[in-house]
Amino acid sequence: MKSLNSLKQALAKKQKIVVMLAPSFVADFDYPEIIYQLKALDFDKITELTFGAKMINREYHRILEESEKSGKKELFIATVCPGVVSFIKTKYLQYAKNLMSVDSPMIATAKICKKIYPKHKVCFISPCEFKKQESQDSEYVDFCIDYNELRKLIKENKKPIKKSKTGFDKFYNDYTKIYPLAGGLSKTAHLKGVLKPGEEIKIDGIFEVEKFLKNPKKEVSFMDITFCKGGCLGGPCILNNNLKDKKEKLMHYLEVAKEEKIPKGREGLVEKAKGISFLKRY
Repeated sequence: MKSLNSLKQALAKKQKIVVMLAPSFVADFDYPEIIYQLKALDFDKITELTFGAKMINREYHRILEESEKSGKKELFIATVCPGVVSFIKTKYLQYAKNLMSVDSPMIATAKICKKIYPKHKVCFISPCEFKKQESQDSEYVDFCIDYNELRKLIKENKKPIKKSKTGFDKFYNDYTKIYPLAGGLSKTAHLKGVLKPGEEIKIDGIFEVEKFLKNPKKEVSFMDITFCKGGCLGGPCILNNNLKDKKEKLMHYLEVAKEEKIPKGREGLVEKAKGISFLKRY
């Protein structure tokens, strides 16, 4: 099991663990304070999903580019949300073949972490329950807890919290931080050259997704969809219910991160992911 209790046991045994923090964390947790809190919990490495997002963006672009060159018209459904995948496979099975076989940022980053930190376990901290199911089905994610469970860990911690100049153990700090926004995938995947005007649609909220699937527009060939309204910023384990405020916090964090320097050797270079496949089968 990849539960909170099993994570606690691993931390108590001094197991080296890499934390992958979902980019929506800024909705509920202050930066850089969250780094200090995670370090106080004895996590060894703390990273974001930005490099994994960069790598899967390359896959989305490649697939769409190949489709454009072939001249074949088909519908592509892109989603980083296992909730959407489950919904389609359960209720709209006829669209399962349209799901793009690309990893989520969580799985992509976990694969990268396993390559770079082969002796570490990997833990994902999530804004929703769907990611727990996705982690259960993955050999790359050893533990998965949600924001509520993280708050519990922080509250239970008795160790001193030490501030330092060290931020994330980053691989990349760029525009993919906006992935939690509705349409964040398509906004960052550089799709203008591979999609014509009107071929792309962004939908957040599963009821809106269902409405479209019941009556799809023929001109649409690429869907960027999320289960929650507001994208991952609308995750049910986020306490902050003010979407405008959450968006502002995310954009502020993006600006702060631009000023940070990535230590040499930790840049998000494509060569660091060499040999890793970011494709999956549904």
